[in-house]
Amino acid sequence: MNGDVLLEAKDLSCGYGRMSVVRGLDLPVVAGEVAALIGPNGAGKTTTLLTLAGELAPISGEVRWLGAPTSSPMHQRCKQGLSYVTEERSVIMKLTAHENLRLANVTVAAATALFPELEPLLKRPAGLLSGGEQQMLTVARALGRHPAVMLLDELSLGLAPIIVQRLLQAVRTASKERGVGVLLVEQHVRQALQVADRVYVMQRGRIVLSGSAHEVGSQLSEIEAAYLTAAPEGDQGPA
Repeated sequence: MNGDVLLEAKDLSCGYGRMSVVRGLDLPVVAGEVAALIGPNGAGKTTTLLTLAGELAPISGEVRWLGAPTSSPMHQRCKQGLSYVTEERSVIMKLTAHENLRLANVTVAAATALFPELEPLLKRPAGLLSGGEQQMLTVARALGRHPAVMLLDELSLGLAPIIVQRLLQAVRTASKERGVGVLLVEQHVRQALQVADRVYVMQRGRIVLSGSAHEVGSQLSEIEAAYLTAAPEGDQGPA
């Protein structure tokens, strides 16, 4: 139901081996809400998503999934309603667009309802699609599974702003109409603010600011100057 916390970090510290990249994180992913996690390169955003997804184990604190603490791996969470779109193109290049959908058990009707642009591309190998078309296919596969939660890492990487807007709007619509809880990491901050309900600003592994998209947007210039520049050399860990 909208408003329910579906996925949550509770006093979470996580990273690689014994090295904490993210520390003391409290962050809920709520049904029917889009949350944007923004910050400079090396802030810990991707590490956060990997831990919430179950690819990395917490160093301390916990991840709560569907109301209960969990240590289950990512494939189990995906079976239970998690979709994770990584920053790499996640289509299988040698398969056609249609075969990519079939592999994810997503119907053509569901995919083309989200992105009618895919209709004439169904028989084309995914490797021959443009970057924007590949991301449409990726998002169609993820949303076509009717997930409870979507995690999206740099969905817009390398894409034209008009394609970014198209992708983010599809995610926003799914959140509002289907109650999907969304957490997105996005480099196009201003476009992310147009679809987000809440925003979390991360710097050096910690949330330094949070608020509604309206609150963050109203002071964005100050926030960009204070928090969204790249971390100094030597301070950067994994993103």
